[in-house]
Amino acid sequence: MKTHLDFVYEHETQIPDRPWLTQPMGGGALEEYTWKRGMDEARRMAAHLGTLGFAPKTKIAIFAKNNAWWLISDLAIWMAGHVSVPVYPTLAAGSIKQILEHSEAKLVIVGKLDGFKLMEPGLPAELPRIAMPLAPAELKNATPWREIIAKTAPLTGTPRRALDDLATIIYTSGSTGVPKGVMHSFRTMAAAQRFTDLTSLKLDDRLISYLPLAHVAERAVLQTTNCQVGYHVYFAEALDTFNVDVRRAQPTVFGSVPRLWLKFQSGVYAKMPPKKLARMLKIPILSRIVKKKVLDALGLYNVRWAVTGSAPTPKELVAFYTELGLNMYEMYGMTENFAVSHSALPGQVRSGYIGTPLPGVEQKIGPNDEVLVKSPGTMLGYYKADALTKETIDAEGFLHTGDRGEIDSEGRLKITGRVKEQFKTSKGKYVAPAPIENRLLAYPDLEQACVSGADMAQPYALVVLAEHIRKSDRVKSERAAIGKALEAYVAKLNQELDPHEQLEKVVVMADEWTVDNGLLTPTLKLKRAAIEARYAPNVPAWYAQKDHVIWA
Repeated sequence: MKTHLDFVYEHETQIPDRPWLTQPMGGGALEEYTWKRGMDEARRMAAHLGTLGFAPKTKIAIFAKNNAWWLISDLAIWMAGHVSVPVYPTLAAGSIKQILEHSEAKLVIVGKLDGFKLMEPGLPAELPRIAMPLAPAELKNATPWREIIAKTAPLTGTPRRALDDLATIIYTSGSTGVPKGVMHSFRTMAAAQRFTDLTSLKLDDRLISYLPLAHVAERAVLQTTNCQVGYHVYFAEALDTFNVDVRRAQPTVFGSVPRLWLKFQSGVYAKMPPKKLARMLKIPILSRIVKKKVLDALGLYNVRWAVTGSAPTPKELVAFYTELGLNMYEMYGMTENFAVSHSALPGQVRSGYIGTPLPGVEQKIGPNDEVLVKSPGTMLGYYKADALTKETIDAEGFLHTGDRGEIDSEGRLKITGRVKEQFKTSKGKYVAPAPIENRLLAYPDLEQACVSGADMAQPYALVVLAEHIRKSDRVKSERAAIGKALEAYVAKLNQELDPHEQLEKVVVMADEWTVDNGLLTPTLKLKRAAIEARYAPNVPAWYAQKDHVIWA
C-alpha cells in the first residue's frame, strides 16, 4: 500500500509538466502549478521545517481557506516527518485557540482567510507563523512563504513515512460541543482509494476544491484521490466568483452538501420558475436544450459523477438534478472513519437510502438502532482521549456512529436520525427530528428546517425560505399566499406522520442560519442546540397564536 508521498514522488518524475493546481489570485489573475513546480515548493518548505529543530512528528497547524499552498503545505509537513493539524477557516477565536493548544501545535501556517481580525486573538502570540501567499495583511510576526521558498534549497531524495505513522489530526466540526481531535494514519487515509475506484478517476479529470480542506470529506474525496491520480485541481476564489470559478474548472466529478445543492436549485428557480422548468423539460427537443443551458450556467455540464452527503438529501432534490441529466449519488461517512463508509451506486439507487458499504467496509445495526461500521479508514483514536475512543470503537472494531438507521434486503443503509437527537414531548413520546426535516426540505420554497418541541404537546418547525423567495419582493407582496401554500404542504405532511410527530406550528424565520451567526457548523450542519437556545424565549408566544404558519 502506498502513502500520499509515494504517489506524489511518482507524479513529480513521471508527469512533471502536467497542470496540477490552478489558484485564483484576484482580479482575474491565476497562478498555475505543474507537478514539478508544486513539488519543488513542497521540498523547499519541507527543508525549511527541517531547520526549525522540531522533534519528529511535531504537530504543525494549517489555518487557511482552500488554496494551492494548503495542499503543498500538507505534503511539506509530511516530508519533514511531522503531523498536520487543519484548523477550520471560519472558527471563532476561542475555538482556534482550543485546537492549537489541545493539539500542541508548534507552528501555524496561515493562508487566505475572511474576517481575520476577529480570529487573530485565537493565535497564541508566542506561536511561530508562516504566511502563505494571500494570507491576511493584518497577520503579524509571520515569515512570508515566498521568502522561505526563495532562500531555501529543496529537500533531496524521497523521504518516506510508515503506513502506520500518525499523519494528521482532524478536529470535528463541533456540532455537539467541544471539537475532538481525530487521529488518522497514512494507512487509514490511504483507504480513500475506494473513492478513486468508485468514480473511476483518471489523469484527465478536473475537480474544484471549495469544501473546507479542514474537513474529512475534502481530504478523502479530493486531496487523497488527487495524490493517487494526479488530476488537475482548481480552487474557488470567493462566494461572489464561485460560479465563474466552477465554469473555469468545468469539473468532471463534483461534490457538495445538501444545503448548497438547494442553493444551486434556488438559483435555477430564480431564473426559471419551477412550473415553467418542469413544463419545458417534458418537451423532448426543447428538454435537451434546457438541460444543457441549465447545467452550463452552473458549470456542471461535464460532470459525470455528482456527490451529495454530510446530511440527508431530500429525494425530490435528487430527482430535480436527475431530471437535468446530472447523476447524483449520496455518500455517507464520518471524520472517525475518514469518510470511507457507504455510497450509492449506479443502478442500485433507492430513494431515502444512502447506499451500500464500500469495499472492505462492514455494517450492522446495534442497540437503539445505532449504525455500527467497521472500515479500513477507522481512526487510530481521539487525541488525548483514550476513554472516549474506547466508547466509540468497540472490541470488534466497529465504530459507533451515533446515527440511527435501518438496512434493506440489498444491504442499503437508511439513516433515520441521531441516537441522541431525539426529544420527548410532554406526552412522553419520542420524536426523531431529522426525517421530518428532510421531508420539509422536499418543499422547493424551503432551504433550511429545524424540528424541535421538547416538553411541548406537539413538535414545531423553524424554517428558512429558499433564497430565490427570501431575497425577492414576493416575501412582502405575497406573504399570505406563501404562508397558505406552506400550510397546505405541512397539512399533507402531517397526514403522513405519526400523531405524536405532527407539527403544531411552522415558524418562518426572517434570516438564514449561517456559520457566521453561530447556527451552522463549518460543514453547514445545523447546530441544533444553538438554534433551540436562540429561539426558546419565543416558543410560548408562537404556540399562543392561532395560525399554524407564523412569521418570525
